Amino acid sequence: MFRLPVSTPFSLVILLLFLLNVAVHCKTLKRDVKALNEIKASLGWRVVYAWVGDDPCGDGDLPAWSGVTCSTQGDYRVVTELEVYAVSIVGPFPTAVTNLLDLTRLDLHNNKLTGPIPPQIGRLKRLRILNLRWNKLQDVIPPEIGELKRLTHLYLSFNSFKGEIPRELANLPELQYLHLHQNRFIGRIPAELGTLQKLRHLDVGDNHLVGTIRELIRIEGCFPALRNLYLNNNYLTGGLPAQLANLTNLEILHLSYNKMSGIVPPGLAHIPKLTYLYLDHNQFSGRIPDAFYKHPYLKELYIEGNAFKPGVNPIGIHKVLELADSDMLF
Repeated sequence: MFRLPVSTPFSLVILLLFLLNVAVHCKTLKRDVKALNEIKASLGWRVVYAWVGDDPCGDGDLPAWSGVTCSTQGDYRVVTELEVYAVSIVGPFPTAVTNLLDLTRLDLHNNKLTGPIPPQIGRLKRLRILNLRWNKLQDVIPPEIGELKRLTHLYLSFNSFKGEIPRELANLPELQYLHLHQNRFIGRIPAELGTLQKLRHLDVGDNHLVGTIRELIRIEGCFPALRNLYLNNNYLTGGLPAQLANLTNLEILHLSYNKMSGIVPPGLAHIPKLTYLYLDHNQFSGRIPDAFYKHPYLKELYIEGNAFKPGVNPIGIHKVLELADSDMLF
């Protein structure tokens, strides 16, 4: 039983009793209760067994539902995070999720969700992290995703999205990590993405994209914070423009398995922290400038499958690039 020391001031007693009363009687917003119960009904037994009771934020003796995080706003509790991943959820994207207007994190990765992302996703104005990678989602990315102005992390890799990469993604001023790897995107990579001042990681590898790097970096001062650029396994053509050296924060440049050609500009060796440069399986020719072999940070330069002159050597031992923890940090 809860007891207070005899010496506790009367005003403090009143305050503690008030806080206890709020904690006990604070209700979960009906909108969120309804939405989560609709989601519960649609997701199947793998989630239902862990979601006990009618209140997703917990009621009395029952804890909050697994993967559901709530916070108190005024007289109510609201759902701020929903993480239901790697439980083999089958079926369409649960549209009721878009009624959870206070969500800051939505993580449904590594399931078997199908169909499109509904355009109602644009209602989640407070969302910072959207992780839908490793599903079977299809169709185009709705342009309404560009309304998520607070989004910092967007993970849509390993799905079956098609169409062009929407230019509306350039309307996300806080975006730092954009993962679109291994889908069915076509067309050119929007140069407008270069206006994202905080973008650190751009991965559009393993798609059906065309165009040139010159087109991608044509906007003056583009990609000021970019560290990792993955363009591999597409149909990019053209050469390596010397302007790439203006991306002074670049650490990884992955261009393997495209149709690029021409020489390697010496200026690229002056990108200060360039660590991994993958040029293999293109149509590059000429020589690798000596400055690359003196670069203080360059650990790997992979050049197999090109038309370089004899005597050109790779740097380091090639391995499959894996994302660092910092690239998936959320």
